[in-house]
Amino acid sequence: MRFVPRHLADELLRASRQFSAVLMTGPRRSGKTTLLRKLFPRADYYLLEDPDVVARVRTDPRSFLDGVRLPVIMDEIQNTPELFNYIRTRIDRGPRPARGQWLLTGSQEASLMENVTESMAGRAAVLHMLPLSTRESGRVSLRLGGFPEVLARPQGAERWFRSYVQTYLERDVRAVTAIRDLATFRRFLALLASRCGQMLNRAALAAPLGVSVPTISQWLSVLEITGQILLVPPFFENFGKRLVKSPKLYFIDSGLACHLLGIDSQTALDRSPFLGPLFEGFVASEIVKQQANSGRRSEIYCFRDERGLEVDFVLVPRARELTLIEAKASRTVTPAMALPLTRLAESSKSYKTSCLVVHRGGADSQALTALLPGVAAVTLAQALERVSKTRRPRRR
Repeated sequence: MRFVPRHLADELLRASRQFSAVLMTGPRRSGKTTLLRKLFPRADYYLLEDPDVVARVRTDPRSFLDGVRLPVIMDEIQNTPELFNYIRTRIDRGPRPARGQWLLTGSQEASLMENVTESMAGRAAVLHMLPLSTRESGRVSLRLGGFPEVLARPQGAERWFRSYVQTYLERDVRAVTAIRDLATFRRFLALLASRCGQMLNRAALAAPLGVSVPTISQWLSVLEITGQILLVPPFFENFGKRLVKSPKLYFIDSGLACHLLGIDSQTALDRSPFLGPLFEGFVASEIVKQQANSGRRSEIYCFRDERGLEVDFVLVPRARELTLIEAKASRTVTPAMALPLTRLAESSKSYKTSCLVVHRGGADSQALTALLPGVAAVTLAQALERVSKTRRPRRR
């Protein structure tokens, strides 16, 4: 698969002209290094997972940096966090530090953010890269997801995901926390995939695995840190209702979720009882990818009250405006699917609301709008186009 232009490229170039350092976080194999080397072909490159390189850094970080020619790409820098203080010192040496000299990547966002906050405040721009989106490549799909290597060789997808899980367990998980029983953790991953689209219930996850709730919380934190799952928080305004405050759970990459559920073909996916939740997660992931590619933080919410009113996603494109979204894997849209949207819109009269039923194609949007004014039935591509046109202005 040839290089696919990434929508984050413009933000990356802009950040490199404004800051001395740029840090790109995101899941392994999502394309961070490929993009950096494409945009900065003359930069030196160091992989900070190479044992020899790591040994040199830990033995004598000053001498290591003395031998670095700028600009430089330092890949997986979370493995050598001691470098941050030394990089900061070098950035601060001159009265006017050069821009775009330190290009850093990492796959463990939380630990990286701690070091950036302490060592690189005001010196580093932080961007988040996720796997390919549907707007970046027509090969991205619900079953295969968006990892570039999977899309390049779809016939080897199951082998790639199996290797990815094993490598991920051995490297990232053990780097973040001391997991002794990897077999149980693999069962946890599969169980988690079966709960896609559900409100997070840690006790319900702990019981069948025979582990404690604090252990489940720790494992979920590992998956968040390494960019594998998305926890969508509840919307912050109750509209006079008592809200369920648990987040909803999704996998960032639908292809990985399908692999964990044993879904290995489009036929199996179409027949799977998990089709609906997986499509819902696919919609959430595409919205978050679009936000990340625009250099914005993730701003997507869910809504559920104690009387059972539930709306899949709530977006806040501008102050006092809401976009309400229901994601349906069906190719036939009925008015009943839109009823939660209209009920919540009726309760939120202090906001200007727009309502979307996102489907897999084939539905008649005009027919639905005629039955329920103010509600549009749209494909995912159409929904993303609408969201992009109504997004919040980027903070300067």
